Amino acid sequence: MKTKLLLLEDDLTLSETIVDYFEEVGFEVIPVYDGDEANTIVYEQNFDLLLLDVNVPSLNGFELLKSLRQKAIFTPAIFITSLNSMESLEEGFESGCDDYIRKPFELKELLLRVQTIIKKEYSKNKNELINICDNIEFNVSTNELIKDKKVISLNSKELKLLKFFLQNSDELLTHDRIYDYLWTYEEEPSDSSLRTYIKNLRKILGKEKIVSLKKLGYRFNTK
Repeated sequence: MKTKLLLLEDDLTLSETIVDYFEEVGFEVIPVYDGDEANTIVYEQNFDLLLLDVNVPSLNGFELLKSLRQKAIFTPAIFITSLNSMESLEEGFESGCDDYIRKPFELKELLLRVQTIIKKEYSKNKNELINICDNIEFNVSTNELIKDKKVISLNSKELKLLKFFLQNSDELLTHDRIYDYLWTYEEEPSDSSLRTYIKNLRKILGKEKIVSLKKLGYRFNTK
């Protein structure tokens, strides 16, 4: 399977140059040209890495990444920008990027930075198991929930919700925050569906793992 990149770059010539170069060396690249478009497509498709220009129409790159990180989307990101002040560099890393490359740059350098991050993510996730309790664990690299050494089948929304809980364990997750994460812009959030997903996860993990905080939301307990 090809490594899939999202490229947010409003300079059409530069965008085409980057797309052509990375596709030639075996990547799949999805180009977008403004922040809102990038924000939408991140929720619709899975990417291995985000290449984000900063000064783009609508939502700028810093705001976009900050918003994604707040919603527990931790896809690695590299900023590609002509901004060169220390303040911009600090803002980039504070918003959650993994690397920052200033324009103009050599395509080969960008490729090396992308490969380094992808390699790091792969080794970090390879066979990485999150221990939920004595007989239950979650495999980050395969997205499998394992109970008593058997893989438990979850539907896509239950799996997504479980990952969200694991990324934000012991933290209150409001209903709105869960709705925003679990349903795309085109979908209508459903409280009854959410209750069903919670009920199904509790059957597998135990009631004490997912606590309902009346009128506030839910908390996933690690203790």
